Amino acid sequence: MRPKGPRGLTPEEQALWNKVKQRANPMHPDQPRPGQAPVFRARTPAPDATPIPAFRIGENHTATALPHNLGPTISDRLARQPVQMDRKNYTKLKRGKLQPEARIDLHGMTVAQAHPVLNRFILDAYAKGRRLVLVITGKGKDKEDRGPIPVRRGVLKHQVPEWLTIPPLGQVVLQVSQAHLKHGGSGAYYVYLRRAR
Repeated sequence: MRPKGPRGLTPEEQALWNKVKQRANPMHPDQPRPGQAPVFRARTPAPDATPIPAFRIGENHTATALPHNLGPTISDRLARQPVQMDRKNYTKLKRGKLQPEARIDLHGMTVAQAHPVLNRFILDAYAKGRRLVLVITGKGKDKEDRGPIPVRRGVLKHQVPEWLTIPPLGQVVLQVSQAHLKHGGSGAYYVYLRRAR
């Protein structure tokens, strides 16, 4: 039985190792190799550091921070949409001269509750041949903005126009517009439906 411990290199392994050593660059050339006397070098003194003048954090800050909400408001987005309905009726709609034939109030609902309720309401109104309905979302509550990611005011206010453009509602909705003040202003939407077939 062979005793435990390093076995040593065979002559072939030693020859291979010597070739490797000749081609390798040392990682730390300043360090002494085994069998060499250590080389000591005198340290060069560090240059005198210039003292940092006293300061207070934020003393030169100017209040030029941009607000978090850089996107256009929901009112601006709706106003930029092309008019799909009759221009004369659209003008009446914007002035609050058209009376909604049905209304739904989504106040106090969560997103998960409001979405199916809105779908059912719009599809029922379309099936009954109604053309103009009012969807009340509310303006939303002010929340403290405590982080780098902006939190929009009024989740339903921002979600409802999106829901009205995607299936199943997108096929029956012709126009979405912010309501006139007498019907709720920025807390409600006029939804003008296509003619039922």
